[in-house]
Amino acid sequence: MSILFRRIQPAQRFHINLRYIAHVLKIPLSAIVRVECWAYVLFVHRCDKGGQFISYRTLNRWTRTIARMIQTSPTLEDLMKLGYWIKEEAETFKEKYPPTVLDYWRKLWAERRDKLMSFC
Repeated sequence: MSILFRRIQPAQRFHINLRYIAHVLKIPLSAIVRVECWAYVLFVHRCDKGGQFISYRTLNRWTRTIARMIQTSPTLEDLMKLGYWIKEEAETFKEKYPPTVLDYWRKLWAERRDKLMSFC
C-alpha cells in the first residue's frame, strides 16, 4: 500500500454513488446488484457478468482528494513530501494516471509551492 493510499483511506472515506459507478463502468444502473468497498478496490456485483473490480485510483474522487491535499499543504516541507509521494505513486501505477491528471497536479503543486515560498 502506498503512502498516499494510507493517508487517503478511500475504503473508509469515499462514499460513492451507484449512478457514478454505473457511469464509470458504462453499464445501466439496473445491472448493479451491490457494491462492496474493499481496502484497495471496489467490488461491483453485476447481474450480467458476475463481478468487476474498480481501482479507487481511477475515480474522480481520488484525483480531487489529491488535488485538495496539494492545495492545503500547510508548509513547503509537507508539499515537497507530498510531491515525492505523488511521483512514486505515478511511477508505480502508470496505467492509472493519464497525463492530463498528472499535469493538473503538477500545475497545482507549482502554484502552491510559489504561494508558500512567497510567505518566507
